[in-house]
Formats: sequence, C-alpha cells, structure tokens
Amino acid sequence: MADNVDLFDTAKAHAADTEFFIRRGMTKGYQLLSLLTPPLYTAFANSRYGRSHLSVNRLLRATWVGGASGMVGGGAFEYVRSAYSDPQNVRKRRIKAAYDTDSIRADDHSTIGAILLAVFTPALFWKRANAVNLILGGAGIGSAVGLLSHYGRSISGDAPPPVIPRPEVTHE
Repeated sequence: MADNVDLFDTAKAHAADTEFFIRRGMTKGYQLLSLLTPPLYTAFANSRYGRSHLSVNRLLRATWVGGASGMVGGGAFEYVRSAYSDPQNVRKRRIKAAYDTDSIRADDHSTIGAILLAVFTPALFWKRANAVNLILGGAGIGSAVGLLSHYGRSISGDAPPPVIPRPEVTHE
C-alpha cells in the first residue's frame, strides 16, 4: 500500500502533466508551421528570386524545416507555460485538453495526412527531390492537408464530435 502513495505525489503528477503539454505543444506547433510554411516560402521565393528559384526540393525542404521549427518552438512554449504554472491549473488544463474531441480529431486528421503524403510524395516526385526532403516534406504537407480537411469538414457541416462530459477536479 505504501507504493501507491507515490502515484498521487503532486510533483510527479505535475511532471506528467507538463510532459503531456510539451508533446501537445510540439504537435500543434508542427501542424501550424507545416500549414504556414509552404505558402510563405512560395511567396518569399517568388518575390525575392523569381520563379526560377522555386523547386519541389526547396519547397519540401522548407516545409519540413518549418515544421521542425514549429515543433521545437511549441514544445519550448508549453514547457515554460506548464512547468512554471500552478500544478492545479495545469491539471485542469490537461483534463480539458484530454476531453477536447475537436482537437483530438484535428490531430488524427493531421497524422493520417502526414502518413499518407509521406508515402505518396516520394512516389510522385522521385526524381525531383532528395529522398529525405521527399519523405519529411511530404509528411509536413500531408499534416497541413489533413488539418485543412478537418477544418473543411467542420465548416461544411459534418457532424460535430460528441461532447463528452468532463469530470470535475476536486481539491482535497
């Protein structure tokens, strides 16, 4: 019975909640910058160098580097936000995030898109780009496409995810 006391240690629970939010922040950062990087890079390359500078390899490289930057930035932001916050507030945020079915559904669509385009992009552009850029850039573009498809389905009137009642957090 004494071993179970460690399960309810506030410091361990706060560390687990912080780890959850770091992973979630990394996921959301990757999704956001994978969505924003291709159009921003295209506009930048066209305005700065003209159409001759834009290539499939460079666009795919910019996409995965942007996604990786978003992942690092999102994880760092959530670490600072969660590690130095009140453990009870972090616990409430975690419970709210765990029951947010719209966010979970967006993550699922993004993951499915990333996996599909990580496979299809090398098949389509094999001779036009480096293999690493094809796979990682394809995953970034797929993540963005999956996220856009989720929001498109939500806007078009797809059935919203069911609302799951959250349990109340009691402070003892």
